[in-house]
Order: sequence, then C-alpha cells, then structure tokens
Amino acid sequence: MDAPVVPGGDDPVHLLGSMPHPRGPATTYRPRSRRSLRLRLRRKLLRLARRWRSSLSVRVVTVTVVGGILALAVLGGVIAVQIRDGLYDQRVTQMLEDAALRTRDAQQTFDSATATTSPQVQLIANDWISSAQSATSGGIGTMLWRSPKATSAVTIAEPATNNALRDLVTPELRAAVQEKGGQHWQAVAVPGIDGDEPGIVVGAPVTLPAAGAYELYMVYTLEPEEQTVFLVLRILSVGAVAVVVLLGAMTWLITRWVLAPVREAAFTAERLADGLLDERMEVQGHDELALLGDSFNEMAGSLQSQIEQMEELSRLEQRFVSDVSHELRTPLTTIRMASELIFDARDSFDPAVRRSAELMHTQLDRFESMLADLLEISRFDAGAASLDVEVRDMRDLVARVVEMNSFLAEQKGSQIRVHAPDSPCTADVDSRRVERVLRNLFNNAVEHGEGRPIDITIGCSASAVSVRVLDHGIGMSEEDASHVFDRFWRADPARARTTGGTGLGLSISMEDTRLHGGTLEAAGRPGTGASFLLTLPRRAGAVIGTPPVPLVPAPEPTPELAAQSGGGVSGAGEESGPADGAREADGAPRPDRAQGRPTRPGPGQEDR
Repeated sequence: MDAPVVPGGDDPVHLLGSMPHPRGPATTYRPRSRRSLRLRLRRKLLRLARRWRSSLSVRVVTVTVVGGILALAVLGGVIAVQIRDGLYDQRVTQMLEDAALRTRDAQQTFDSATATTSPQVQLIANDWISSAQSATSGGIGTMLWRSPKATSAVTIAEPATNNALRDLVTPELRAAVQEKGGQHWQAVAVPGIDGDEPGIVVGAPVTLPAAGAYELYMVYTLEPEEQTVFLVLRILSVGAVAVVVLLGAMTWLITRWVLAPVREAAFTAERLADGLLDERMEVQGHDELALLGDSFNEMAGSLQSQIEQMEELSRLEQRFVSDVSHELRTPLTTIRMASELIFDARDSFDPAVRRSAELMHTQLDRFESMLADLLEISRFDAGAASLDVEVRDMRDLVARVVEMNSFLAEQKGSQIRVHAPDSPCTADVDSRRVERVLRNLFNNAVEHGEGRPIDITIGCSASAVSVRVLDHGIGMSEEDASHVFDRFWRADPARARTTGGTGLGLSISMEDTRLHGGTLEAAGRPGTGASFLLTLPRRAGAVIGTPPVPLVPAPEPTPELAAQSGGGVSGAGEESGPADGAREADGAPRPDRAQGRPTRPGPGQEDR
C-alpha cells in the first residue's frame, strides 16, 4: 500500500509521520508531537502560576478548599473506620451467639435421638441440617464433618447445605476445633454473585448418636453490613463534596466582598495618578472597610489640595517669569542703545572707565541671552511651543553649527572631528530648534573639553537619527549626569562660565528634544570626558526604537597619544588629568569676542 501523501507536494519528507484523516485525503493531517503537547502543558502551568501569583482571591479560595478537603478527608476517614469497626464487631458478636445457640440446639437434638444405625443417624443429621437452612441471622451454610478422633464403626455421609462452602473451612480452623474444643471462628471471603463478600466461619464439636465425634461448621455473610458501610461512605462523600463546594463558594464571595474596596482603592489610585484628582472611593457602612475608604478619601483630598496649591504656585511663577521677561525687554533695549554708544566711545575714556564700559557691554550680552532663554522656558511651561517641521539632512545641520561656532573651539584649542555616514540622514525636524540643541551641546563640550578633541558622530536607522557629542575633558559623575538638564544647575558653583552661558541651555535643549518626540541622554566619567546623545524620530510621531549611535562609544585600541601642548590635538580616547572644575547645566554659546571686540551672534543664535 502506498503511503498517504500530505497535500502540498510529493517530497519524501511529506511521507514521514503523516496519517490520513477519516474524512478523506483532503484533510490529511500530521499528528502532534509529544514536544508540542509538553509545550502546551507547560504554557498552561505557567498561566496557572501567573494567575496564582497575581490573584489573592485565587490563593485564598485554593488554600481554603484544599484545607477543607484535607480536614473532611481525615474526619470522614475516622468516622468511616469507627462505623465499620463498630458495626463489624457488633455483627460478629451476634453471629457467634447465633452459632452457639445452633450448636446447643444440634447437640440437644442429637442427644435426644435413639438412632443406632447409620441410616437412622443420617436421617437425624439431614433433618437438622435442613432445619438450619431455613434459619436466618445471616447464615448461608451449615455442614457436618467427621472428626479424625471418631472411632465408631457407624458412619454417615457428611451433610451440608452447600458443598461449595466446604473450601472455606481452613485446616487451621479444623485443628483448633479438634484440639481445643469449644467454639472457634475465622474471617473468610465468601464467594458471591458480584465477587467475594466478607463473612466468617464458626466451628464447634458435636457428638452424634452411635456415630461419635463430628464437627459442625456454620458460614455467615457480612455483605449487608458491607453495603451499609458503603452507603455511609457515599453519604459522607456527597456531604463532603457539598461542604467543599459550599466552602469554596462562601470563601470566594467573602474574599470578593473584602477585596472589593481594595480593588476600588487601586482603581481610584490609578485615576488619581492619571490626573483625575476629583476621584473618590464610594464608602458604605461603618465597619473597617468603610474606615479604609474614609481614610483613602481624606488622603486623596489632602493630596488634591496640595497639588492644586502647587499648580497655582507654579502658574504664578510661570506668569511672573513671563511677565518679568517681557517687561524687561523695553528697558533692556534702552540700556543696550546707551551701552552701544558708551562702548563705541570707549577709546576716549581713561583706562578704568574703558574697562567698565567693556564689562557692561559683555554683561548686557549675557543678560540679553538669559532673558531670551527665560522667555523660551516660559513658552515651554505654558505649552505654547510648537514645531515648524521640514525634512532636513542632519549632516547639514551639524556642519552648519560647527561652522558657525568653530571660533569657540579655536579659542579653546579643541579640534572638532565629525564622523558622518556617506548616505543622507534625513528627518522631519524643526531646523531652528535642532540647531539650537546641537549648538548648546557643541558649546557645552567646548566649555568643558579642556582643549582636547571633540568627536561628533552622526548615525541613522530606519526609524531614527542620532548625533553624539563626545568630549575628553573634565567629565562628570552619574549623579551629575542625572541633574545636568535641570535649570540653573551647576555641579560646582565655584567654577566660572567662560563662554557666557545662562545655565538654561541644556534645559531648553531637553524641552526642544521632547517637543520632537526624541530623547537626549548624558553620560560621563570624571577625568575622562562626557557624552551627550541626541536621538530624533525620522518621521514626526514615529517610534524611535534603538538609537543608531550608542551613548557611550565602545572602547577601541588607540595608538600612542600625542603629548598635549597648547592647542595640540589629543587622541579620542585620551585620559585627561585631574579635573579642575565640574560640568554645569549650560550649553549656551558665549558672545563672540576677538581681542576684546564683540561681534554679533551668527544666524540662528539669537533665539537660544
């Protein structure tokens, strides 16, 4: 016979392990392997384990039901054993008493008889055995056996009501009756219609007229008592199942009733966490659960009051900053005009006044930059910031920022090294805001790079573009990295700003990045350098996924580092000396200064 082929091909592989479905070849299937069954069983067990860990109701009900089953099993076993033993002992005592009465009756019958011949004795024995057959009390058979001690020449056929029961009389029982006399009994398995039944055999010696010593054996069945015990066990089992089901249902209902306020509290807490501060628990009654609801509602009300108070203070603060920033623009413009006149005429002043004019001009530039940053921060806080998205190549934006701010690196003696792919890295971005982020990161690296090289790496993937700015300067600790984007934060307040920053540059950069749906990360190590990674989605609103450029570059073997001297170039992995300062939360550029002469900020810098 040809092997059935699974539809879909004649490849010999399809002939192995396949079997036809009873409905026909069109539904031929391949039987599931044991491995797949084991996997399905494992998944179910894992699902049950998760359900066990995640549901208090399941654990309480399971423990209660299992404990109830064990308790009922022990109790039912003890009750069943007591009933069985009591009923068995009582019934055996009754049977022994009945057997003793029958034995006395048989002996009296035999003693009163005047038989002298075998036929006469046989008739007497048969009559008594027949009368014993009609007796009740559980007896199912009676038989006479000639005793080995009998010496009389008169013998009879050993009568019995059922010869099949003779096999129940064991040699041990016969020996006890013959040697010890009196009544003896033994438990036996009596053959019945549906199998063996419990019973006993009772034996005692009797004396027949003219025939001498014989042994009388009576067989009793305990099958009714066994049925009674089984009935009691069935009743106990049904009752135990009903009790377990009732116990489980009651436990489930009580658990749900007790845990309902807890679930409501958890749900209300989630709603509060989502900002719905008016959510409250529904309280019913005056018990402990009601006390829990009242306490929770009081806590929620207190939190709502504090949060609303903080929100009001925050709104007042934001409005104050915004109003002050706008109000300062008019006097600042007047002061700027007067400062420009004084600064232009500084050569006609004596040295002390000329120096004061230069300082005033410098600080006005910084004050103007800080005012612009405060206005930008107020727009972010008010939610008024928006994006003007266009498709731009990130390589062009980086090149533009480096070109406009290269004079800062030259003054510091840092070499700028840009690592960009050959293919375009386009993304939907607001070029003004992205340039501001890159400018802040670039100037921040120059400020803390200690004159060492600065590496700018550009990378892109199918979903994101990344720019990493890596310096090899004083570095920063993990704690500094967690605060570096905070407003006006400085790790070392004693360190002076040399690029005229306002302390808001990196904070504004983080807000610009969030506005794009991207991420801005920082990492570093003291004395080694710091790394900032900007990652933006290539399409507005898309998911970034894994950044194409890592935050911390993989260590690479480097050649022997050149000695650092003045504006010399150092290797990318160079170990710097002890840091003389700490990084501050400031990535804003300083106003251009060349020989004490200021120049205007380049294009794109006036809105930091």
